[in-house]
Amino acid sequence: MEKVKLNNGVEMPVLGFGVMQMMGDECEAAVLSAIEAGYRLFDTAELYGNEQAVGNAIKKSGIAREELFITTKFGSKEAGYEKTKAAFQRSLEALQLEYIDLYLIHQPFGDIFGSWRAMQDLYHEGKIKAIGVCNFLPDRLMDLIANSGFTPAVNQVETHPYQQQIETQQFLQDNGVQIEAWGPLAEGMNDIFNNEILTAIGTKYNKTVAQAILRWLTQRGVVVIPKSSRKERMIENISIFDFNLSEEDIQNIQTLDTKQGLFFSHRDPAIVKWMSEYGWLNS
Repeated sequence: MEKVKLNNGVEMPVLGFGVMQMMGDECEAAVLSAIEAGYRLFDTAELYGNEQAVGNAIKKSGIAREELFITTKFGSKEAGYEKTKAAFQRSLEALQLEYIDLYLIHQPFGDIFGSWRAMQDLYHEGKIKAIGVCNFLPDRLMDLIANSGFTPAVNQVETHPYQQQIETQQFLQDNGVQIEAWGPLAEGMNDIFNNEILTAIGTKYNKTVAQAILRWLTQRGVVVIPKSSRKERMIENISIFDFNLSEEDIQNIQTLDTKQGLFFSHRDPAIVKWMSEYGWLNS
């Protein structure tokens, strides 16, 4: 598995497994299958309601803890120093782990500076290997960096062929922050799996559209966390490191970029209100 090195020297697999909208036994079985397929990065969140299932699978797998990279997140309602400390402890206990590899602010709302101080303390205590954020637009991220003096290791944002985040990725690279894609396959929206350009590229390499997209992202240095409950799809998604897209392929994919998200805008006041009250909508 290819890896990226975060700004504190921690190594993170470039491809992992997401578990959003998976619950209970289904989630546990999926994580076990993913581990068997070779996945070592797993991405969950307290608000997904499945940390316990992920933890159960990790425990049953018998895989050494140091081989795994576990990410979780807390929502907007848990923003603030004490609330974040409490949320972290809940996640740690649910996951049945002694430390978290990557802990993220799920949404850029509420008392994020209080949360960021709590996360730094947990990091310095050795309970978290790296800390970062999700869904921070460049201006919000710069505000956090400039006013805290501590740069996030990762920013997890919507990234796929229709929202490519080219400029955002450059900004993140310039500031030492690793980009990670949620929704790398656009959750199948806009008939992405039948797109002519992507289909032609997949056919060229005897790969599926999903494999072409995931390889395009990982070639860019974007960490990806596709999800699937089907073992054969898990194997398909991880089998992308035996080919490289050409520069022509990459340029053709760039023509699909709308520079707009498919799900929601973090600058929409109604969305901000919803996420502040309920914690999340997606990612």
